[in-house]
Amino acid sequence: MSVVAVIPARGGSKGVPGKNLKRVGGVSLVARAVASALASRLIDRVIVSTDDAGIAAAAEAAGAETMSRSVVLSGDTASSESVLLDVLDRLDRVDEVNEQPSEQSSEQPDVLVFLQATSPFIDPDDLDSAIARVLEGGEDVVFSAVETYAFLWKQGDDGATGVNHDHSFRPRRQDREPHFQETGAFYVMNAPGFRAAEFRFFGTVGIAHVDPRSSIEIDTVDELEMANAIAPTLTKFRGDYAIDVDAVVTDFDGVHTDDRVIVSSDGTESVSAHRGDGMGVRMLRERGIPVLILSTEVNPVVTARANKLQVEVLQGIRDKTIALTEWARALGIPLNRIAYLGNDVNDLGALGIVGWPIAVASAVPQVLGAARIILTANGGDGAVRELADRVLASASIAPLDHKEQS
Repeated sequence: MSVVAVIPARGGSKGVPGKNLKRVGGVSLVARAVASALASRLIDRVIVSTDDAGIAAAAEAAGAETMSRSVVLSGDTASSESVLLDVLDRLDRVDEVNEQPSEQSSEQPDVLVFLQATSPFIDPDDLDSAIARVLEGGEDVVFSAVETYAFLWKQGDDGATGVNHDHSFRPRRQDREPHFQETGAFYVMNAPGFRAAEFRFFGTVGIAHVDPRSSIEIDTVDELEMANAIAPTLTKFRGDYAIDVDAVVTDFDGVHTDDRVIVSSDGTESVSAHRGDGMGVRMLRERGIPVLILSTEVNPVVTARANKLQVEVLQGIRDKTIALTEWARALGIPLNRIAYLGNDVNDLGALGIVGWPIAVASAVPQVLGAARIILTANGGDGAVRELADRVLASASIAPLDHKEQS
């Protein structure tokens, strides 16, 4: 039996412009959804339906197939169901994914998995459990939801009244029946049943209970900021992945050092560095992987360390984003093939443009939230060596889109 996941991701968004390409934990929302689907053991195929070239490129880079949607299906009034039906209809006629003939069968799937990129913390295990329930035939639809005991109210002309309770009586939590709130993250459906009903709820409907921490749905800038703030705490959503890149760029203070400085009476500064970091850099160089130190400060100690490591260094950089972009362009290396290791707020711009934004364990909270990977080592305590080992261990890029604390 075949299982196809469809991720609708249009370019237009009023609440958060360019929302589906915004990053949570260093990875775009559309790429996170793709990664969750690819990590499923039961999903055979992942298709992103979009009207936006940037989203299509990000989805394909993450490992998904893409299908361009019409203008009619790209507006605010187009329903998710209409997009899902469009994908199924086009697969039924001819496989139009990537606008080219596909080696995969264009037969209709038995199970359709509808994923929403606005939910950044979709657990592949939750997906597989829900898919299995539909495959077994006991339920036609299974959707993600969280349990709630909240008292709901509605505001009327004559005042507020209870929705799911009698407001004149306040039973204890243990005496109340729970309700379930949709998270919007995923809906698993019997595909033929969905095509007949043309709506996501039909037949026997089941609920997939998910971790409340994973239930955030991003529709506002505040929710996007909240998702980035909690991403480092979601240790459930992690894995052990190699880092497949073509270049490594690092900050200096707080990365190669512990961010402390010793100042002598004549103003000379000195820092301590980790010998393991030096060996890691050497191994990267021997593998032919360019290494760059990018520093805001101009300091002889940075120059001395870079010379010792035999790597390129750029100092006195006021805008690391511009400097990193120009350096990558000169070497012909795509930004999504670069790992940047940082620790403080002046690294956020560079972290935001590379494919592998990485933080040392001692980084400030803003950097931890922007990182795709949080290393176990602190700055100056072998963090660069840890990164080097992960890069050197890589054979191919893995679908990492959940916050990792390795």
